Amino acid sequence: MKRTPSVILGLCSYTHDSSAALLVDGELVGFVEEERLSEQKHTKLYPARAVGWLLNQAKLSAADVDAVAYNFQPARYLAESPAALRMALSPTTRDRSLARAHGFAKVALRTRRRLHVLGSQFTSAHVIPVLHHRAHQLTAFAASGWEEAAVLVVDSLGERQTTTIARGHGTHRPHARTLEAINDPASLGYVYGAVTEHLGWRRGDEEGTVMALAALGDPARFRHLFARAILTTTTGFHLDPGYFPMRTLTSGYPRTSRRFVAETCPERHPSEPLTEVHRDLAAALQERTEQVMVHLARRARVLTASRRLCVGGGVATNCVSIGKIIESGIFDEVFVPPAPGDAGTAIGAALAVHVDKRSPRPVAGIARTCYLGPSYEDHPLDLTPWPGLRQKTLGIETAEFLADQLAHGTIAGLFQGAVEAGPRALGNRSILASPLEPGVVERLNATVKFREPFRPFAPMVPAERADEFFTLGQLAPYMSMASGVTDQTRKRVPAIVHTNGTSRLQTITRSQNPFMHAVLTAFGRRTGVPVLINTSLNVKGKPICGTPEMALDCLANSGLDALFLEGRWITK
Repeated sequence: MKRTPSVILGLCSYTHDSSAALLVDGELVGFVEEERLSEQKHTKLYPARAVGWLLNQAKLSAADVDAVAYNFQPARYLAESPAALRMALSPTTRDRSLARAHGFAKVALRTRRRLHVLGSQFTSAHVIPVLHHRAHQLTAFAASGWEEAAVLVVDSLGERQTTTIARGHGTHRPHARTLEAINDPASLGYVYGAVTEHLGWRRGDEEGTVMALAALGDPARFRHLFARAILTTTTGFHLDPGYFPMRTLTSGYPRTSRRFVAETCPERHPSEPLTEVHRDLAAALQERTEQVMVHLARRARVLTASRRLCVGGGVATNCVSIGKIIESGIFDEVFVPPAPGDAGTAIGAALAVHVDKRSPRPVAGIARTCYLGPSYEDHPLDLTPWPGLRQKTLGIETAEFLADQLAHGTIAGLFQGAVEAGPRALGNRSILASPLEPGVVERLNATVKFREPFRPFAPMVPAERADEFFTLGQLAPYMSMASGVTDQTRKRVPAIVHTNGTSRLQTITRSQNPFMHAVLTAFGRRTGVPVLINTSLNVKGKPICGTPEMALDCLANSGLDALFLEGRWITK
């Protein structure tokens, strides 16, 4: 009798960054964020397009799914309500205790309803809620491919947890055992989001802009404030509610206090100019974030005795903090998965269900992979909606052609192969430019990306030549680590060095991305510098282009010179 395969659909949905992953007999069929297909950045809608693509890839229907793994557990939210009521006994938290208790209970019930909705869509499946931080842990650890490692997850909130330290073990059947947890209201992600909003940017979206701004400021001005507001302890940290009042999960409650405003600056409107006080506030926030992250990494080393560290959660996208952990030498190697934020928990949730079912099938297709979404190699191209665009089909030496165009100053979009997982363009949905071209950073920010002039651009380099230009001392395949640079870099390619002396590096191996490795090598032969600027194929406020149509829109409506789209060269 033929065995029925195990089909597990992992979902991140209804909150933000909706996504889906599919495991069949433990093998990852694929993973994609809904925004890459729907064009709605950070969408919270049910990922219908992502699920449809995955089931089509596996030649399955909704009736074939036997488990839906969801990335939150409603009961864990409900457990916070009595704890919140006890906060009424303290004068510093009394004014929000009832709202907090109500907010957590409301989210618990809402999450339970969402599980029922999913059940109605997959009538043959069990809908299984997975603890949010466990999903993060398994995503980070399984993607590393290591047999054993410490796992640190730091985010804004998962049910009640904001920070967890675990020990991961098992390459083929990954497990993660939580050793220590910090619960809300102690939340590093909450603070970073609160200050991002205070500085006039969108919380949950533009924290990276604040990280970039921080390099332009002086942290000394507000250093003592953040040391008081985020107090480290032997086992972690806690927040002073006098600066950051506890969250309520209901609208109408600001995340910063009157005292915070009085001791820093008024809230900045997005249309207002940036001043020295804004730069200094960002700098102090970033400095304290780095200090706390290194502190947590040291705690993870003590608890696990591991020599390797995996980092997940939204705060893991703070590449400068990851770079500081690496520089500290606490661990021999540090790994951040390509999708460390909530979108990636679709993979971890599916993994948790697979492991809990005690399936004899080993996990496959997750370790050291990032190109997991749809590809369009044979997609017919009709340029009728874009009458100003022209195309020509290239020959076999496409890498050489693209390298030559870049060496002559062309700023080109690149659309090839499968969509990357996570928030970074990793060589399949990228905008590429020569860092040797005068004024390239200013041009990219002003006419291509339409974003703030102080925003830096990340370099990519062949892994075997990274040490010539960068001091990180380890691979950085997913552009998640800020590295120091060598003297050669400062002299020859200063355009890729941010004001703080670092670069958010991506190393490329031939096995990881053969085409991009060939382009870098060919560019190096022409210029003597095998380094390119790599930024995501999108403009500010739009998601990374997941479909050819999105990429063509990006070309037509931005300052891009050309688009390399699956062997075709498209120009205006």
